[in-house]
Amino acid sequence: MTTFEETAGPARRRAAFGFIFATALMNAVSFGIVLPVLPNLIKAFAGGDTAAATEWSTLIGVVWGVMQLICGPALGALSDRIGRRPVLLISLFGLAADFFIMALAPTMVWLIVGRVLNGMTAASFSTANAYVADVTPPEQRARAFGWIGSALSLGFLGGPVLGGLLAGIDLRLPFYVAGGLTALNWIYGFTVLPESLAPALRATHFDLRKANPFGALLFLKERANLLALSLLSLTFSLAWMVGPAIFVLYSGYRYGWSPVTVGLVMMVSGGLSSAVQMVLVGPVVARVGERGAILIGAATGAIGYACFGLATTGTGYLIAIPVYALMNLFMPALQGLATRRLSPAEQGQLQGAVQGMQGLASIFGPLLFGLSFAWSIRPGAILPAPGLAFFIASVLMAVVLVCAWRITRSDAEVAA
Repeated sequence: MTTFEETAGPARRRAAFGFIFATALMNAVSFGIVLPVLPNLIKAFAGGDTAAATEWSTLIGVVWGVMQLICGPALGALSDRIGRRPVLLISLFGLAADFFIMALAPTMVWLIVGRVLNGMTAASFSTANAYVADVTPPEQRARAFGWIGSALSLGFLGGPVLGGLLAGIDLRLPFYVAGGLTALNWIYGFTVLPESLAPALRATHFDLRKANPFGALLFLKERANLLALSLLSLTFSLAWMVGPAIFVLYSGYRYGWSPVTVGLVMMVSGGLSSAVQMVLVGPVVARVGERGAILIGAATGAIGYACFGLATTGTGYLIAIPVYALMNLFMPALQGLATRRLSPAEQGQLQGAVQGMQGLASIFGPLLFGLSFAWSIRPGAILPAPGLAFFIASVLMAVVLVCAWRITRSDAEVAA
């Protein structure tokens, strides 16, 4: 059976990729606007207590992760059955609703309600990745995944700074703006975005036995080495969660950074991460292969997180960002390796399974990092080390490095 990338000409493939990149970028900008502000809204509900705000942030993150774990595989399998475009529109609708609920939330409970809704429909980036697999030849996918990943990083270029400035006017204004942008993104997707998965290439039915976390694990286990690669993705995602879990509150506590400063630092970090994904992924994969890019990403992640934990000043933290940014070689290369092993009708299920894995990381990441940070700064803490959470993330990345070295050996032998 022929695939989209086999039948479509280069111009049509580029146009399709451009559409999905624009959708992912607009989504990322909306996310970037609220990221430096949400912890401060939670802190306001918590009466200004940083430790209590961290614990509430942890709970909200866990709730979101549970819903993503439950619903992610189902949305991935659904996109294989009905196409990528409808699932992407469902996801954008849920995200817009979440932003508006947070903008209007009178209590912490309503923040949780918004996160539940968003977690149930959170499939925008996983569906974008399945879309990329539909329209991109296998040998070009690592580079294409790097570009989609860079959309998230590009969202941090202006989004957090804009969010910090808007929060200076009103703490809830960033959520209204993010909701409006996401609504515009939905309109763009509805009116412009083409479908990438032709009816002839879709799954013949929607199997509920596979559209759940346990079915997703079985799906991965039945396919060559995919479960091992997905466990690497899970551990990597768990380590990556240290930033979303604690960075805003951590930087305010340890370095005294304001929301605007936090936004500027996110802009620098996002710019460097985007440069790695857009500029370096393709040449690095061409030079050292997907396995080499995976190993470089894991090693620099371990070093970068260790440096963050050791940084006693804001300047020290900033110096470590370029090393940390190289970590962004990891996921595009890993996704490129994994998608080679599946047919077009299984790409959505793969991305849904990966989304479920990331849901697990979203459950345990806030628990691990949020609580370790909260406990480390409380009076009389057993381990009074604010950087403890980053040290834990560094150890996790070291584990990823060792395991990736062993798991991807067969791929290196095939390439040779």
